[in-house]
Amino acid sequence: MTEARPCDIDELRTLFLFEKLSAEQLAFLCERGHVELHEPGFIYREGDPATCFYVLLEGSITLLSRVGADDVEIVRTDQRGVYSGAWSAYIGDAADQTYAGSMRALTPSRLYVLDAADFAQLMHDWFPMAVHLLEGLFLGNRNNQRRVSERERLLALGSLSAGLTHELNNPAAAAVRATSSLRERVAGMRHKLAMIAGGAWDRRALETLIGLQERAVEQVAKAPELSPLEASDREDELSEWFDTHDLAGGYSLAPIFVQAGMDVAWLDQVAAIVDEGMLEGAVRWLNYTLETELLMNEIEDSTTRISTLVGAAKQYSQMDRAPHQVLDVHELLDSTLVMLSRKVGEVRLVKDYDRSLPDIPVYGAELNQVWTNLIDNALQAMNGNGTLTVGTSRVDDMLQVEIGDTGPGIPKENLSRIFEPFFTTKPVGEGTGLGLDISWRIVVNKHHGDLSVQSEPGDTRFRVRLPLRGFEEDAS
Repeated sequence: MTEARPCDIDELRTLFLFEKLSAEQLAFLCERGHVELHEPGFIYREGDPATCFYVLLEGSITLLSRVGADDVEIVRTDQRGVYSGAWSAYIGDAADQTYAGSMRALTPSRLYVLDAADFAQLMHDWFPMAVHLLEGLFLGNRNNQRRVSERERLLALGSLSAGLTHELNNPAAAAVRATSSLRERVAGMRHKLAMIAGGAWDRRALETLIGLQERAVEQVAKAPELSPLEASDREDELSEWFDTHDLAGGYSLAPIFVQAGMDVAWLDQVAAIVDEGMLEGAVRWLNYTLETELLMNEIEDSTTRISTLVGAAKQYSQMDRAPHQVLDVHELLDSTLVMLSRKVGEVRLVKDYDRSLPDIPVYGAELNQVWTNLIDNALQAMNGNGTLTVGTSRVDDMLQVEIGDTGPGIPKENLSRIFEPFFTTKPVGEGTGLGLDISWRIVVNKHHGDLSVQSEPGDTRFRVRLPLRGFEEDAS
């Protein structure tokens, strides 16, 4: 319950905030403002229109900031003269005129209250130079931060683009090589077909050969994964089989047959159903068949890889999508990991996803920037050697994403500062100190979530918590 009373000029004069004001200025404050008595409870809440400027006269208050579904205490005080509320009203529409946090009375409290418009007027009338300086400071800092944030994004984009170009080049080059080789093998098959057509092969023999060809193609799809030692041993066995059956150059045929999953037992079946005079021609025909099939598989794998990378890039950038959508967080994480795959390198990647988690309303492209910052930091901390863990789980009414690394950890003296703008432990020129600050603002301010860190040598974990329930879209 709130009770309004007139203010006392003499009482205002005792406050450090007003002690330098003239009698006329104090009279203006008492004429335009008033005193309110507040019982314990909220005086205003974060996000509400900032309509009043408050000064504590008596009692105790706490200032709170919303983190996820919770209000976290920032300041608790009973000091007379502390102020809060619409203190940025003098900046006007250039600033968001809503309460940046919440204020709560802890005990019965008296506060001087001034309407935001009156506060803006007195600032402009009494302190015009100070207002210009403060406006310049506010707008300058905001513009500088925006520019540096854009540079941070561009640096990340440049790094990702270089990695993506490298990742795309490998399968593209493989597809080009395979296509060139395939053209040669198809030409060889045409030549071999002409020889078969002009030879003494009867219809039954051709049907047998075509049957073997189909079985060989089926065998390629079932080819087992062999270690280099196993492959070498099998090539030696096949080379010996070719020599035993008087097939010239068997050592050059063996690698293709081994790669296609053929062994001595399979070739014995071929020898058993093909006339001895047809065996060499049948084997070489099968060699062409297997080579073309393997090359087509290589082309398919390469183009699939390219398609996957392009799809991941599109998912990562959220091209052609609305900024705010209900999305699967796991798809966002996977697209980021694909984009960073070159940096992951030899680091062991462990995914611990809870796939039962629902899709949630998020700003996809901005969350991908968060994942990029956190994963890139983890990879840099491990310097190419360690385990990167990316997990998801449900914590109360929040979806939690945990990104962990086995690096040296964050020094205790830095833990409390890592989310500060421009704070960085990287060498000059290698970091702006805004990556985690940007991540904090995206998670906490944009998604009404929480970003925290726990670190000790060998175990650092960043935890992002996002509301499972919907929230009002914030254009800020």
